[in-house]
Amino acid sequence: MRRVKQFHPGRAKAQGSLLLAVLAFAALLTACASPAHRQVFVLGIDGLDPQLLQRFMEEGKLPHFSELAGRGEFKPMTTTMPPLSPVAWSTFITGTDPGGHGIFDFIHRDPRTYLPEFSMSKASGSGRNLRVGSWVLPISGGSVEQLRQGRAFWELLDEAGIPTTVFRMPVNFPPQGDARALSGMGTPDILGTSGTFSFFSSSRPGKSDSVPGGRLNWLQLVGNRATGTLRGPNNTFREVDGLRGPENPEMKLDFQVLVDPDEPVVRFVVQDNEFILKEGEWSDWIRLEFEAIPYLAGVTAVARFYLQEVRPEFRLYVTPLQINPEEPVMPISSPGDWSRELVDELGYFYTQELAEETKALSNGVFSAEEFWRQARFVFEEQERAFDLLLRDYREGFMFFYFSGVDQVSHMLWRYADTAHPAYIEDASLAGAIGEMYQKMDGVLGRLMERLDENATLIVMSDHGFAPFSRGVNLNSWLLEAGYVGLRDPSRRGEEILFGNVDWNLTKAYALGLNGVYVNLHGRERSGIVSSGAYEELLEKLESELLAMVDPETGEKPISLVVRTKRDFHGPHLDGAPDLVVGYNRGYRSSWASPLGEFPAEIFEVNLDAWSGDHAMDHRFVPGVLLSNRSITLDQPALYDLTVSVLDEYGVEKLPEMIGSDCLAPSNREK
Repeated sequence: MRRVKQFHPGRAKAQGSLLLAVLAFAALLTACASPAHRQVFVLGIDGLDPQLLQRFMEEGKLPHFSELAGRGEFKPMTTTMPPLSPVAWSTFITGTDPGGHGIFDFIHRDPRTYLPEFSMSKASGSGRNLRVGSWVLPISGGSVEQLRQGRAFWELLDEAGIPTTVFRMPVNFPPQGDARALSGMGTPDILGTSGTFSFFSSSRPGKSDSVPGGRLNWLQLVGNRATGTLRGPNNTFREVDGLRGPENPEMKLDFQVLVDPDEPVVRFVVQDNEFILKEGEWSDWIRLEFEAIPYLAGVTAVARFYLQEVRPEFRLYVTPLQINPEEPVMPISSPGDWSRELVDELGYFYTQELAEETKALSNGVFSAEEFWRQARFVFEEQERAFDLLLRDYREGFMFFYFSGVDQVSHMLWRYADTAHPAYIEDASLAGAIGEMYQKMDGVLGRLMERLDENATLIVMSDHGFAPFSRGVNLNSWLLEAGYVGLRDPSRRGEEILFGNVDWNLTKAYALGLNGVYVNLHGRERSGIVSSGAYEELLEKLESELLAMVDPETGEKPISLVVRTKRDFHGPHLDGAPDLVVGYNRGYRSSWASPLGEFPAEIFEVNLDAWSGDHAMDHRFVPGVLLSNRSITLDQPALYDLTVSVLDEYGVEKLPEMIGSDCLAPSNREK
């Protein structure tokens, strides 16, 4: 006879509790053993400079940076050559040098036309169209292509099952891979530019209705009323006859301005939006809809209005027209609806690559105080997104990017550097750069408090900073050294984009901030340098560039010349400059030379608001590596950090990745 085991409620309860405890402990062991559950957080701070960071830490202004350095280690990190953000971030993303990812500058050149091209992405129109009168109806859609080559490290993490979030990583438009991501540097406004603001004034513009990065508009007040027009993207659904044949007209949107007759207050009516601004006040984000086909198709954007002045001159600034993250006309997030989810939590936000309005300050539309105020708004917007993501962060890898230190260092350097030729004494702005570092210290403090005790925390920057005191017109030097020929020497400096260059007399030319190209036969459209003479020409150029002397200072403005075919690695060197020029500390390319101009003077004093920079010899502007882990390499580089992130999760690096793990193992194997 089978014996039946007697049931005892108390014993069953105890056994059940024991079983639950065992299962919970087993789950804990599994979680600890599973690399996917480890927290690895990379805080990317564009332009964070190791010398300034060290100084502010020693002054006691950055307690959380000091605490983190005490827990782990802080070292300068070798950046790329050239030390430009698109190049450096691409190296961190792929673990390769520029030869592996194919990004060498903000702009490259088309050898068929000698004209500049955007280096990070390229948009193409619809493939097939149906024409009905003046309407062009697309049958197949257009596309946006990311030009950075190589695989992003987070793709490898995602494939290994590691939860991954990449927030505003530069050079990631459109977002690459399936990980959760929002695009950053390289993301255009809805005009397809890096950011074009609109400025409305009751005074007529001068000779031109545009400045670099902005449109100038005359707003004619009749009594106390006026109508302004925002100019949107071209309407690809329509064609009209232009001077050069059929062209797409701009989409436009009118808004009404009603000025209070007594007070410095204005009421604005923008489509369904109505709002009142006082002088010196910013609006909230305003949704705008540009109509392409009545009742059928359109493009939405978001923008903010800033009422600068009411009297005696009416002055109004409108931000670049942002891709609306709620209804993105171009892919800015992965998955595609994540940007909409962010709007639900955060409201509208800047989506263009770098939101700080540097161009408005450089062109005199903003004062330095107005720029500083707007830059702080951008930081606060990024900070809210950071706090939102940190709130829900439990496991896996996360990268978060802040732009403010970089942009404020570019524009307000001259207020802190008494030796700068453009120095301005202003107590309210002298500490702006330091204040941005302190704001980042507050962010870091919240991050350190929130992370698990076994988490890996990395703070990194793509490059550091230096003064930009003197500009070099490199194309002017090439001209005077006999490497460039002009069709009409008497018109030197009158045309842009190499418009006066005689390519049959030109051996080399400069384009971009650091690149020199050989006019090579068989590669350039009108190349005259034979392959047999190529190396000899490079040798001569390198020697003469390094020997150049600035007669005003007696200094050598160029301290390094890189030969890309010799010094870089990887399969994407065909589009590279033949030489990359590294400027001495304090020097940088002028603003004219990168786009094919030939000013009369080779050297010029930089009196522009853009007074700090890093487009120079990479040895003068290293980035920052700061971690709660020990740093095992004496001179860690960006591509070493890529390997370290993969190693945190036990993911093998790709064969093309040239770095080595630079962080101590710590508890990776626990």
